[in-house]
Amino acid sequence: MKTRRLVALLQFLFLMTKAFQLLAQQSEAERQAFEEAKAKAEKGDVSAEYRVGLCYATGRGVSEDKGEAMKWLRKAAELGQPNGQYLLGLFYSKDKNYPEALKWYRKAAEQGEVDGQMELARGYFSGRWTTNDYGEALKWLRKAANQGHAEAQFSLGVFYENGYGVGKDLAEAVKWYREAAEQGFAHAESNLGVLFGTGEGVIKNYIEAYKWCILASAHGDELSREKLNYLEGRMTPEQIAEGQRVAREFKPHKALEAESANSVKEFTEPRPATTGTGFAITEDGYLITNEHVVKDAAQVRLVTSAGLISARVVKVDAANDLALLKAEGKFSSLPIAPSRAVKLGGTVATVGFPNIGLQGFAPKFARGEIASLSGAGDDARYFQISVPVQPGNSGGALVDERGNVVGVVSAKLNAAAALSASGSLPENVNYAVKSGYLLSFLESVPELSAKLKEPNGKEIEFEEVVEKAKQAAVLVLVY
Repeated sequence: MKTRRLVALLQFLFLMTKAFQLLAQQSEAERQAFEEAKAKAEKGDVSAEYRVGLCYATGRGVSEDKGEAMKWLRKAAELGQPNGQYLLGLFYSKDKNYPEALKWYRKAAEQGEVDGQMELARGYFSGRWTTNDYGEALKWLRKAANQGHAEAQFSLGVFYENGYGVGKDLAEAVKWYREAAEQGFAHAESNLGVLFGTGEGVIKNYIEAYKWCILASAHGDELSREKLNYLEGRMTPEQIAEGQRVAREFKPHKALEAESANSVKEFTEPRPATTGTGFAITEDGYLITNEHVVKDAAQVRLVTSAGLISARVVKVDAANDLALLKAEGKFSSLPIAPSRAVKLGGTVATVGFPNIGLQGFAPKFARGEIASLSGAGDDARYFQISVPVQPGNSGGALVDERGNVVGVVSAKLNAAAALSASGSLPENVNYAVKSGYLLSFLESVPELSAKLKEPNGKEIEFEEVVEKAKQAAVLVLVY
């Protein structure tokens, strides 16, 4: 036994030694590549200037240095190097210098740099550059999509499905979703599955719907897992087997990617792992969301009317699915009222950010009633609400007709579990944590009590309720 352990230990040490040798060789090769590029750059080689800037930006072969990165990228960009122009735009965007970012993204995009085209489209869609301009966003999305960019193709599908800046055209949406789905883009696979299942924009085909939902589920799309259960209830065993077969045999293709997409891939802005909704409860930047939204977060950022800002998690209550965030700045906040006065059938509403990849970044309003004074299994911590909510609404404020927060939108009844138990899908069975539990949670943070607004005692115009909820709502991005 001791001999075998010794042999295993020696094998482990050998493998570790080889790994360190390979890392050292890679590091030395990167250093030499940087030195060679630097020598050429100092002689005016524009491609080398870009490579030197990229090395300083990513720390490849040299210590990471933002100032040096921008210096060399600017040299390349001013001589018309599109990748350098794009990266320079990215630096300015991170610094929130949007006029300069727009300038360099546009220069790159006009030369066909696909990532620059995508950044222009995102900025025009969100209103980062000026105001929301769907026409300009559509123009740059189309250019990127025609180069085979899967996210651009998917986004074009969303534009045509929802009529953003163009006439609503489901057949055209299907076309672009298919282009992206053929490359293995999960959101496009999911949307294509829905449209084949409903027969909107395409002939209804449960086998194709099942195939695309299987593929999207394999890529981690939670909604598609629920859609599979729904489809299985409407398909024959033979259709299910065929859907599984075609999904198994599907081979995604990758369009030729632009050089810049490969060269700066690891430097670009990371995608959030999850998204949700939050709302301000004090004017100096204390906000509420769900614990499950920010769970295991390495970084939290908020999309507000003032732009993209960072936030930190101050405190969580996992048992009641609540989290307190803090961000810098001035916010429009909502008052919180005790939930004991809430009546069955009372009107409630929420403003949030559901399915931003499908529905966009604009806040969405939903209205309904208190359907039950307890949650699933008569859980007293929750209200059951008929307010229509989707993934991304989690953490949003549930407000009453006076504009007071009476709950925090938290969950939907699991469709797969309901289908398995009852044979039918639930309709608008959703839940919100009661404000009484929220107030108890906030009592554990003494500095908050003097900052919270007093609840409104009188009814106000419902349009004003919605506007105040909208002003207080933020999109929560979790990395």
